[in-house]
Amino acid sequence: MKSIAIALLLVAAATDASAEKLPPFGGPATPTFTATLSNTTPLVFGMGVADAQRALGTPLTYVRGRPGNEIFLTFRDIGGSGLFPHHDRLYLQFRKGRLAGWKGDWGENWMWR
Repeated sequence: MKSIAIALLLVAAATDASAEKLPPFGGPATPTFTATLSNTTPLVFGMGVADAQRALGTPLTYVRGRPGNEIFLTFRDIGGSGLFPHHDRLYLQFRKGRLAGWKGDWGENWMWR
């Protein structure tokens, strides 16, 4: 019986020592999940080309359109399953130099058809 009680005390002490301590009330709050992500600047309607490029962290490639009313393309490397990397395409449309819309393309790779 003594050995069971001692074993339980050792398990409780080990669990208590390895458990993550919560911050005290009124102390610094833990960051939200979205604050821990690498891309914390979202796309916003009306932002310029340089702002969108900075928010995405990838270079924009010109597709077509007149100056100020262009369509750009960027490839977002969002990881993958480990076997096959994903390079999803994201099209951004600018009107009068400001972001008017965007569309993700998660289609199949045309080279594998």
